[in-house]
Amino acid sequence: MARKTLTAVALGAASVLALSGCAGDATATDDGTLQVVASTSVYGQIAEEIGGDAVEVTSIVSSLSQDPHSYEASARDQLTIQRADLILENGGGYDAFIDGLIEATGSEAPVLTAVEFSQEWSGDAAHDDSGEHDDHDHEHVEGFNEHVWYDPRTVVHVAEAIAAELTELSPDDGAVFEANLADFTAQIEQLEAELAEVATAHGGDGVFVTEPAPVSLITAAGLTDLTPAAFSQAVEEGQDVPPATLLQALDVIASGDARVVIANAQTGGAETTQTIDAAETAGIEVVEFTETLPDGTTYIEWMQDNIRALATALDS
Repeated sequence: MARKTLTAVALGAASVLALSGCAGDATATDDGTLQVVASTSVYGQIAEEIGGDAVEVTSIVSSLSQDPHSYEASARDQLTIQRADLILENGGGYDAFIDGLIEATGSEAPVLTAVEFSQEWSGDAAHDDSGEHDDHDHEHVEGFNEHVWYDPRTVVHVAEAIAAELTELSPDDGAVFEANLADFTAQIEQLEAELAEVATAHGGDGVFVTEPAPVSLITAAGLTDLTPAAFSQAVEEGQDVPPATLLQALDVIASGDARVVIANAQTGGAETTQTIDAAETAGIEVVEFTETLPDGTTYIEWMQDNIRALATALDS
């Protein structure tokens, strides 16, 4: 899955013309509701939980058929960013199209970058409590798992930042945002309680993941990732898995040390198919996770379904 960053040039002349033709609509429907734009429906849904009726949320990537890694933004997306009062992105190279849209539009809306709220994020990219988005240049960081929405604690901090930023934008609604945040946090704590139950029952058990997206969740569940790093990294980056690495991965599955294989339902390839087939042949449970929010579910419901599917597979 190659990362692509949108630039103003990449939008092309047609995009510029399309925007100029509808630029007058940018504030025509402004009724005082805060316009929140999220790179994916994961963060968009969290914003809906915190903002309630005071926000109107647009998620640019909102379908399981879309891949945020390689999403190519449109003129409509550029207009959406122009209208934004608040922008939410994952960062870490995951949704680089947002950075390109911000640069192309010159948007001055505050930007919250989820990876910056992870305990694993450090160094020059350290979290800036001001919420400012200084250079819009969040390239993939080697060795850092950017799929931070699978880490409940990071999500709590992101939700806190959303509530704080919305309160800054609309102080009169601050009490509503605070109450919604408290409700959301309580639900996250329930997810953490369920993860603790999995850890109590299966702490230390091995799992194999075809891609690193859910690793934070399995770590929170006290499980051990047995996947060769070179395997999951190659799959994530859309590269061929080296034969020696594939053999190593198949050996892990054949050994029976992995109790569950977790596959990414939105991506695949010959090597991932081989590992899934090997797991099924060995009688190992295979669970599918996704990177974006399934239609008609909330973030909490989605994570709850993932945790329970994992627990059921481990219990079998």
